[in-house]
Amino acid sequence: MIYTVTFNPSLDYIVSVEDFRPGLTNRTDSELLLPGGKGINVSIVLKNLGISSIALGFVAGFTGDEVVRRLTEMGVESGFIGIGEGFTRINLKLQSIDGTEINGQGPKISREKVQMLMEQLSRLEEGDVLFLSGSIPASMPDNTYQKIMERLDNRNVRIVVDATKDLLLNALPYHPFLIKPNNHELGEIFDVELGTRSEVISYAGKLKERGAQNVLVSMAGEGAVLVAADGKVYEAPAPEGVLINGVGAGDSMVAGFMAGYMEKEDYEYAFHMGLAAGSASAFSEYLATKEEILQVYDQVKKG
Repeated sequence: MIYTVTFNPSLDYIVSVEDFRPGLTNRTDSELLLPGGKGINVSIVLKNLGISSIALGFVAGFTGDEVVRRLTEMGVESGFIGIGEGFTRINLKLQSIDGTEINGQGPKISREKVQMLMEQLSRLEEGDVLFLSGSIPASMPDNTYQKIMERLDNRNVRIVVDATKDLLLNALPYHPFLIKPNNHELGEIFDVELGTRSEVISYAGKLKERGAQNVLVSMAGEGAVLVAADGKVYEAPAPEGVLINGVGAGDSMVAGFMAGYMEKEDYEYAFHMGLAAGSASAFSEYLATKEEILQVYDQVKKG
């Protein structure tokens, strides 16, 4: 089975306001309300590709109920743990002003609730896949990723880690199956600027040396690089298309990669599926459909 974890999910209120004027009443020209969070995005893209997963994490209040309701409507199974106080955050995304966002805080998560999540994850078995995505809420221990991977060590669970800096580095000794920094995040780790695929390959290899099995680096308009467990390096330019919405593109990439790998256990195919899924979502108003992903995949495969 496949599991995704979103520690601090959200309801994303995505609006556009033409001629926005601070200090005055403004009215939306378009609006959309969607469940949000990196792990949730992965579950939705997997579902679009015909692959079931269980979305785990924490929800609270009426907004948490709405996140679960909308996921159920989409066909995504939910195993979220309810928090008795507070409410799941609402993130306001103002598309018409250069991607301006106001993100909520989310509920405080107690030790008891964290332990409940750990007990859920303790049930994972050999062959299962676990996506750990995004930041840790301030109310949770900052070594949560590490503790999860310790608990699952030697169970042959394929773990995907999509996080930054220490969260990512602390996971490496447990040999995650896949990590996915972008080129800026990779550069921050080593205090360098990485602008080309050739520059990225060297530093991605350093993370592989530290324990990651596969290192997938997204580079927006420059494409992507994979330093793979088979010892090979795969790289490709970005497919042609119009950037509409970059939110969720990275989550789509890891979902596409794992969907491709589970289908054929071929790293080149998985890499191309990851690049296609990430790009297709960037070219769409929301997370890409299967048809959109396969259309971009044909372009990626042709080179």
